[in-house]
Formats: sequence, C-alpha cells, structure tokens
Amino acid sequence: MGVLTYGVGAPEIDIEDRTLAHLQFVIAMKLRRNEQFLLTWEHGMERGGGRSAVWISPSIPVHFRYSGSKQPRLNRAWLEALMEAANGPTGLHHVPEPAGPPVPPRPLL
Repeated sequence: MGVLTYGVGAPEIDIEDRTLAHLQFVIAMKLRRNEQFLLTWEHGMERGGGRSAVWISPSIPVHFRYSGSKQPRLNRAWLEALMEAANGPTGLHHVPEPAGPPVPPRPLL
C-alpha cells in the first residue's frame, strides 16, 4: 500500500501502489502543464467512511511513497480515463482500471 501526501503536514492518503503509479503520472502531467485541478477520494470504512477533496496546485508539494520497489507497467487506457476525470468538473478520482495494453515502464518525472 502506497501513500500520497499533499502539502507539508497534511494527512496521508493510503493508495494501492499500482493505482498510485497511475495517479502520479496524471498528477505530474497536469502540474507540468501548470494546470490546477480537484483531487477526490473516498475514505475506507476503517477510517469512518466519507470522502475528501483537495485543490491541486503546482505551488504545493506532493509526495508519492510506494511500499514496493518495482515500478508497475502503466495501462494507457486507464491513464486516459484518469486524465479525462481530472479534466472534468468532479476532478481526478479513482476509476476502475479498463482492459488495455500496458505502457513500458519509464521514469514518471
């Protein structure tokens, strides 16, 4: 289980490593273009349920920490679905991984 932290001292968001790698790619692409967007996620029942949202801006640090050492192969179809969500009014949020060919691993930043 990986962790995403947005901002100094912000709460950590637990995200499965494979999902986190895809979110990192999308977040990095949006920030590289100097685009701001909304990121939303649901809290598991172990955290009392509910959901949260944050406005992602290039001026605030974001940290991705993975539990595993291997970078997963990225699914191009999933990246496109996540990017479409990030560009929409509800913002970037988890969408199920569609079937699609993997993208060869490469440095994300």
